[in-house]
Amino acid sequence: MIVLRMRYVFFLSTLALMSGCGIFQRGPPPRSPQPAPAGIPEPATSPSAEPLSRYGNPESYDVFGKRYYPLKSAANYRERGIASWYGKDFHGALTSTRETYDMYKMTAAHKILPLPTWVEVTNLANGRKAVLRVNDRGPFKDNRVIDLSYAAALKLDVVETGTAFVEVRALTNFAAAGSPSMQIPNEASVPMFLQIGAFGERANAERLKARVELEFTDDIRILAEPPNAPRLYKVQLGPIRDVAHADQAVLTLEELGITEHHFVNRVEQ
Repeated sequence: MIVLRMRYVFFLSTLALMSGCGIFQRGPPPRSPQPAPAGIPEPATSPSAEPLSRYGNPESYDVFGKRYYPLKSAANYRERGIASWYGKDFHGALTSTRETYDMYKMTAAHKILPLPTWVEVTNLANGRKAVLRVNDRGPFKDNRVIDLSYAAALKLDVVETGTAFVEVRALTNFAAAGSPSMQIPNEASVPMFLQIGAFGERANAERLKARVELEFTDDIRILAEPPNAPRLYKVQLGPIRDVAHADQAVLTLEELGITEHHFVNRVEQ
């Protein structure tokens, strides 16, 4: 299943460029792609530091009533969540950097990483990895962290399932020896939770926990971190079994008016 998403096509005016308010919208259907070449190649160029693109890096932008703030730097960026992919419906269209989207290249879209950014994406279900160049904005469906090109989805074995739990790690230390894909372990067996709140007062965490427990059969836990003061009381739901479970949990949370949530990358004690 290809997640419907918006594409950055153009700024409405010079004023929009100056103010940093990018306009993201779907353009006309591009041409149909040619048959895929035999095999999917690795990126044509090795990951390396690149200057920020002139396009696609506004101070902020709005899509579907939500405001996003692109990062100035990708240093130390690492997150877990659900990946989707996009293919022939956008093949030949412009990306947010105004490069041409080629579904057979190893690229991706992300809502807030600087454009371009090189990332390593790990499929947490099978341990497969791919090094990708992020040159587009999206996906704008709730509960999705990255949109893979068809080539990337094929390499990560996401084409048939449409979605997968992944880890996204920005690559910034290009001078380091060795292959980037060898620098992090595969932690596919570590369960994930949805963190739905963090409070300085435990009473506030308890109130949110009690409110959410009325709608969920999943375990709702409160973790106090760090172990010494001052502590932050985190409310987490899970463990999350699969993408369908995550999507249903997010839908229920939004019906409760809880729209700020993210996946916890590890089992916290």
